[in-house]
Amino acid sequence: MSVELISANHAAALSATLAARANRTARGFCSGVYPITPSTECMEYLCGQEIEKGTVVRADSEHNAMGICIGASAAGARSFTTTCSNGLAYMVENCVAAAGYRLPIVMSVANRTLGPPWNIWADHGDSLLLRDLGWLQLYSADNQEVFDTVLCAFKLAEDPRMLMPALCCMDGFILSHTMAQVDVPSQEQIDRFLPLTDIPHRLDKTAHTLGQMEAPHASVVHRMQHHQAMLGAEQIYAEIQNSFAEIFGRRPADPLVTYRTEDAETLLVSMGTLGVTAERVVDQLREQGKAVGAVRVRMFRPMLDTGLRKIFAGKKRIAVLDRDISIGFGGVLWGEVRGFADPGAIVQNYMVGVAGGDVRPEHMLNLLADLEQRHESGAPQIVEVA
Repeated sequence: MSVELISANHAAALSATLAARANRTARGFCSGVYPITPSTECMEYLCGQEIEKGTVVRADSEHNAMGICIGASAAGARSFTTTCSNGLAYMVENCVAAAGYRLPIVMSVANRTLGPPWNIWADHGDSLLLRDLGWLQLYSADNQEVFDTVLCAFKLAEDPRMLMPALCCMDGFILSHTMAQVDVPSQEQIDRFLPLTDIPHRLDKTAHTLGQMEAPHASVVHRMQHHQAMLGAEQIYAEIQNSFAEIFGRRPADPLVTYRTEDAETLLVSMGTLGVTAERVVDQLREQGKAVGAVRVRMFRPMLDTGLRKIFAGKKRIAVLDRDISIGFGGVLWGEVRGFADPGAIVQNYMVGVAGGDVRPEHMLNLLADLEQRHESGAPQIVEVA
């Protein structure tokens, strides 16, 4: 184990590189990549690495970058790529194919606002485009989580009970370009943690088709199998946490990260780096005697409804903070979790930091003051910040 001072982009690329080397005695590693801000730094780092049995292919577009990953994964290789924003949007057709083929491709996304109008700052609207496509989705709040999440994502996605692609999301620039200390395990430890990639339906010497035409009832069966497999992600992730702790001596973050929620009457619910600010606000309000807690949703797909129902039980007021907007509806996270609260609880949606606004503690204190004076939930609110 060593300690590296690296950006979150480099943490994702380094984690992918170590995972690639861990597959050197199996069918190797392949990555298709194409640059786009703020993910470019991840791609550049990966391109500079020497991998004994593998290659990084500079594609001519994001669409083809995912196509390369699909081909590599279908051949049985461990596969990884990185992108964000409109690059991810351009890639979506092949993301649908990767999910439908049940290929365990891991993709790092430095979340960035979709254009136009063009904007390079953080917003979760890009990765949420893949909400319904059959990709696992994990959101990180610091550089260590980014490194750990990419590593765990390979093990989760490649588990024979899962076999589906995974998104590892970080807030663009807030994390992607911020330097921080990261504990990096040795290659020997990574080798012990990650099993060799074994994709049972890979294309090899036995002739068979992949992605053929099928009748409606067969497609329904495949959708059901995919859905059922994803619902098992929480249990498999718990097994991965235990394995991680045994080998590396520390435990990766839970799918739902709670902070001082046990006796809280009011909750702040969020994803990504908003959760870090929320925890500092909770500390500040606790000093004033206010029963406030925070919940950070790390695993967005599958949505952990049972866990959230338990956390929300007995809570009177819940503020759901979205760094995204579903036009004509409200925040995506709010839409997903509001039904898990007790009947009569006030669940108010605040879309804050949309398009990269700098969300500070005073902004959260203001919206909590708004929540406190409410007698019932209102329409979702867009909160403008500096």
